[in-house]
Amino acid sequence: MKLIKYIVPVLIAAASVGCTKDFADINTNKNVPTAVNPDLLLSGVIRNMMNRQVSEAWSIGNIVAQYHAKIQFVNEDRYLWGEQNGLWNDVYGNNRNLQNIFSLVGKDESNGYNGIALVLKSWMFAQATDAYGDLPYLEAGKAKSEGVYAPKYDTQESIYEGILSDLGKANDILAVSTTSIGGDILYGGGTASLLKWRKLANSLRLRYLLRLSSKKDVKAEMQSILDQPGKFPLIESNTDNAALKYQAQAPNQWPLYGTRVGSFDEFRVSKTLDDRLTALNDPRLLVFGRPSQKSIAAGSPTIEGIPNGLGDVAALNYNGGPQGVSRVGYTFACLVCNDAGQAVPVADAPRALLMTFAELQFIMAEAKEKGLITTGEAASFYHQGIQANMEFWKSIVPAEYGINVSVGDDYFTQAGVAYTGNSVEKLSKIALQKWVALYFNGLESWFEWRRTGLPEIIPGPDNLNDNKVPVRYIYPLSEQSLNSVNRKEAVDRQGEDNQNTRVWLIK
Repeated sequence: MKLIKYIVPVLIAAASVGCTKDFADINTNKNVPTAVNPDLLLSGVIRNMMNRQVSEAWSIGNIVAQYHAKIQFVNEDRYLWGEQNGLWNDVYGNNRNLQNIFSLVGKDESNGYNGIALVLKSWMFAQATDAYGDLPYLEAGKAKSEGVYAPKYDTQESIYEGILSDLGKANDILAVSTTSIGGDILYGGGTASLLKWRKLANSLRLRYLLRLSSKKDVKAEMQSILDQPGKFPLIESNTDNAALKYQAQAPNQWPLYGTRVGSFDEFRVSKTLDDRLTALNDPRLLVFGRPSQKSIAAGSPTIEGIPNGLGDVAALNYNGGPQGVSRVGYTFACLVCNDAGQAVPVADAPRALLMTFAELQFIMAEAKEKGLITTGEAASFYHQGIQANMEFWKSIVPAEYGINVSVGDDYFTQAGVAYTGNSVEKLSKIALQKWVALYFNGLESWFEWRRTGLPEIIPGPDNLNDNKVPVRYIYPLSEQSLNSVNRKEAVDRQGEDNQNTRVWLIK
């Protein structure tokens, strides 16, 4: 009994020591970090959002802009869209990581991560507001830091003001930064990428100023950027393109590479794309599409597009069925989407596009033609834009595909391309070539068509939207329960929450 009296206190003391010694180490899961370096966050945001660009182009952008049309499950092509939440979810999900970057770097106005994060935030929210209109912006991502769980919806006008301000601030930060950037899978990182991001920031400013030009006088701001190339460098060539190069091996291949062949083949070349590029004898048509299998079997390979907006039966049986309709270009194909006798497509050939030198040249051409800027000549910008886009595709299409994207001088002198005619005709030619250059660039062609009405989009014969092309995405239905008061305020201000309500920019 005495022995037990002495053992029990010893055991209690030992237990007491054992429960407190190294308690934090033992109870901390080192595989779940509580803090992450900016480079790891940056690479994730870039990858996620560039993949979203590809997905948004594939599912809606290329359809509504009439680069592609569908032969099965044709709702998107008939404008029966419903919710399109991928962009919303990815913008707000990745914004949380940008907020973490801002927290990590604090108020250091010379930290390159701060500047790059501002560029990405601006681009992300520009996509979101262009698609949905008014939305949470100033209070977005403030749940953890400030306890804001139901952020107010800002007006599109104020969002654009914030975007342009942040892009200007990003340029200023990157101009003085000496940060060696890690995790920059878009421009390669180090200190050399800082200038690339500055060029992107200022080029995006011109994109958004032009988009704003029907609502506000943007002449002075656009000209100020062009007058000070040392202070506001711009994308100068295809080597500055914001275009994500994928890897040959999973999991970082072209996002469509792992697609089922049946799902990939629901999407075909649109007759609109076929007709427009065929009329110009444009070699890019062979990049964007493949000769129909029926025409190959007949010994006369020909691109054969299908009209947009056909009903299920009409679409599946058009021109004798799928064998008579061209598949999407081999450059963008999935692993098993090769035609008979063709090798497996190259997994890392395509790019996810954010902004290119060609687009910037068309922005400058339009701005000059409209008298928004005094710099340069519209014809020169226009020709450089066409040439740059040709050279871009020539540089990424694998040689083994045997596609010649080169053009001679006669391409530029033909009536449909030559920079001749009155101002309306010239602007129409700029819009057409810009449309070609924006192929597979998210929703940008749709946004541009809404702004200019060019080139024309004609709803298909079996469309389900009263012969109207949609002009916005509806808000996610989850917002009705999660943020109902602020959503209702935005709807009351903006107009009915449907795909035909015009956002502020295009009212």
